[in-house]
Amino acid sequence: MNITEILGILLIGLIGGFVSGSLGVGGGVVIVPALVFFFGMSQHQAQGTSLSMLVLPVVAMGAFNYYKEGYVNYKFVLILAVTFVIGGFLGSKVSVNISGNTLKKIFGILLLISGLKMLLSK
Repeated sequence: MNITEILGILLIGLIGGFVSGSLGVGGGVVIVPALVFFFGMSQHQAQGTSLSMLVLPVVAMGAFNYYKEGYVNYKFVLILAVTFVIGGFLGSKVSVNISGNTLKKIFGILLLISGLKMLLSK
């Protein structure tokens, strides 16, 4: 890695962390597209890198601030965490067998639909 790559990755991490902490999204919305567009990763590599990053307690500080303010529903956390692990395993098994181009299109369509729904809802 050269200094430009290191600085780029640092910037992507800071922006992804900020967006994740402030809006609840980061990996899929910031990090995956940034790794594809700025570092030339395949969609599979970007998704795998983003998911692997989340294995570490990177969201702990953001979650802690929400916890301090009383914004954490522990019953939901437990159910979501268990099912998210199962869904993550199954989803990754499916996606590694989809072509990179198709996966990139599915990813883009999902972001577009989500964004439009947020913008157009009351």
